[in-house]
Amino acid sequence: MARLEKQVLIERKHGLHARPATLFVQLANKFNSSIKIKHQKEVVDGKSIIAILSLGLNKGAKIKIIAEGEDAQEALEELATFIKENG
Repeated sequence: MARLEKQVLIERKHGLHARPATLFVQLANKFNSSIKIKHQKEVVDGKSIIAILSLGLNKGAKIKIIAEGEDAQEALEELATFIKENG
């Protein structure tokens, strides 16, 4: 089973707040793979809005998206693109 990681930068003025975080979770839930977000030393479930919001991701935060599963490559590419465009 593939485990892939990609680091992305949060560039949005208000960071990854409720609206874009909700959209991220909706996108993540389209995939069968496990999705995690790592920020500093914390790793949370990328399919949980509460978990993502608990990270308090502001502009300039560097996160690592971790996808593990059969569609990990596709998930990682789509989620990283989403963060670049909406994060």
